[in-house]
Parts: sequence; C-alpha cells; structure tokens
Amino acid sequence: MPRYPDLNPFVSQPNRSSYSTLAALAYHRGGQVYPLHIGDTWLEPAIPCRMESLTIADHPGMHTYSPVQGRMELRRAIAERTRMTGDQPADVDEILVTAGATAGLFALAAAMLKPGDEVLVIAPYWPLIGNAIKCAGGQVIPIPFFETAKDTDSVIETLNRHITSKTVAIYWNTPHNPTGRLIPRDWLAAMAAWATQKQLWIVSDEVYEDYVFSGQHSYSRPFAPDRTISAYSFSKAYGMAGNRVGYLIGPAAVMNGVQRISRNSFYSVNTAGQIAAEIALGRAGQDWVNHARDLYRELGQYAASTLGVDEPEGSTFLFVDVKGALDERGLNGFLQDCAKKGLLVAPGSSFGPYDHHIRVCFTCAPPEVVRQGIQILSACIDQ
Repeated sequence: MPRYPDLNPFVSQPNRSSYSTLAALAYHRGGQVYPLHIGDTWLEPAIPCRMESLTIADHPGMHTYSPVQGRMELRRAIAERTRMTGDQPADVDEILVTAGATAGLFALAAAMLKPGDEVLVIAPYWPLIGNAIKCAGGQVIPIPFFETAKDTDSVIETLNRHITSKTVAIYWNTPHNPTGRLIPRDWLAAMAAWATQKQLWIVSDEVYEDYVFSGQHSYSRPFAPDRTISAYSFSKAYGMAGNRVGYLIGPAAVMNGVQRISRNSFYSVNTAGQIAAEIALGRAGQDWVNHARDLYRELGQYAASTLGVDEPEGSTFLFVDVKGALDERGLNGFLQDCAKKGLLVAPGSSFGPYDHHIRVCFTCAPPEVVRQGIQILSACIDQ
C-alpha cells in the first residue's frame, strides 16, 4: 500500500518553544501583559512611510507584482545608501529585496547549504538563523563567543577550535542579538581574514546597524566583499516589521542563486511595502531613526541599571544571567513565575547552550509598560 510520506525531520521534531504556553498563562490571568520576549518596537513608522499615506494616484501599480529581485527604484536607493554609510558600495545586481531579513536568510541557507554542511554560528545567536540552517539540512555549530573572545588572538583561537572539514560558512551579527554587544572592528577584520584563509562564506547580519549607543558599528562586507553576504532589515531600522521588507547584499552570482530560491518561496516582496521602504531611505526615515535611537538608548540604560547588568552597546536587547534566581525547576520554572505576573521574556536556551539566561527586549512596548516589566523582572530575580 502507498505510505503517507514522512515530513522533513526538522518539522517532525517536537516543538520545544515554550512561548505559546507561557503567553497563554500571561494573557489568561487578566491585566497588563509585559511582552519583553518580542523583538519589535512600539513606535509607528514615520508618517510618509505608513501604508495609509500611500495612494494609487501617487503610486500606480502599487498592488501589482514587483520584479522578483525587487523594485529597481528601491535597489538604486539601497545602492546609494551603501555609498553613504561606510558599508561596501553595492551595485543593483548585488542586491536582492526579500520578505524581511528572515526570509532572505532562509533563502540564502537553502541556496548555500547541502545536507551535512556545517555553519559556525557566533553564540548566543538569533534562533531563526539556526532554524534556517537546519531546514536546509545543515548543522549549526554554536561558538560560545563573548565568554571566550577577549582580543583578536583569542577570537581566532575560538574559531579554530570549532572548524571541521564540513564547515562551509560562518554567521555573526553586530550589533548583537541577543547580548546588546558590538563586535569590535579589529575582531571583524581578523574573523574575515580567517574565513578567507579557510575559504568559508561569511554571513553578516546587519539588521541593528542604526542602533548603536556606545562605540561605532563596523560593516563586515568591506573586509571580504567577494565572500560576504549581508542581511539588512526595514523592520528593525524603521519600525516597519509588518511590511516584511528586508534585503541581502552579496556577490551578484550568489544573489542570482538565492533569487532562484526566493522566486519559488515568497516570489516577490509586497510592492506597497517596498515603496514605503524607499521613502524610509530619505529624510523622513533618518529623522525617525535618530529619534528612535535616543528613546531606545534611554530605555536600554534604564533596563540595565535596574537589572544590575552592563548597558547595551547596541541593538534592542539584554541577555541576562538569572542562574542565582533558579530553583530545582530550572529556567522553565523561572519563566512560569514571570508569566504568572504577566511578564514574558525569551529563554536563553533558544539562543544556544544558555540554560541560565533570558533575553529581554526593551523596545517591544510603550516605555511605561517596558519599565514596569523590567521592575517585575528585577523583583523575580531578587526574590
């Protein structure tokens, strides 16, 4: 008899996410919920970038398909932006507009990896990059990084301990999700030189490029443009997560390969969202970023001070060690106690081998809600 086919091993595995259970616990209790587990912003986009500001009269065809690679107007604007930010200047054929950076990285993994290939991932890491690698049949090799990397020599020592004959790529992001750290420029240069020597692809995640509170962000592509693919996000940069617009920049031949995957998944990115993204690359978007950065910095400083941890250097997160607050139930028990008070935070185990940590987003809700949530978290840690 015909046998119903098995599913991909990735989707056949039990779903280990505790978000849904904890969210139900938090929301069913009634009262205010503090969703500090979500990496988003409470701010609406700049007025000219909002969907209600776009009209067919001004933008005829805004409800039709766009080119698979992305609207030429948007790709030209992105190319111009690379010439102004300190990034490696890009041509339009090196740019692929994607349904958020997430979809772009999933398409990249599918184009780049064969079953059994290993990808070194700077840890703690953004969970969905791990899922993208696994969905493509690859293996995630987490590299506990900030605990061991103190200078360029120790960085290279750390990388050398994890590379094997199956390694084909390395992924990092800076400003870093979830720790809020910046990877220093000299470390990035050393990492890129090492990856070039080892003939690895470099995948650099730049989605928090605009949100640096101390120090300076360094782009990765200038160090090795012939082997680096970088991801960028209008969701994080301009408060447009619901529009699902991001982009990849990399060698044209690689972008052509990724486009063959994206054409058969999300096909093309919604046209209205791309129009809004193009507007965001102008003055209105930059003014919005400058305002948002100031607000984010203040909230990050408040959260860090209240929780007794170092201030974030960038991004919108803190990664907090709560080992001293855990009882025999472990991290899940701590998360349940938080949820009973309406507080949701992300478990560190979603970001690699960090069973004693939580990730906190300090921009996901209006400031008064975030501040109250941080106070509740502080009390949960200290009790």
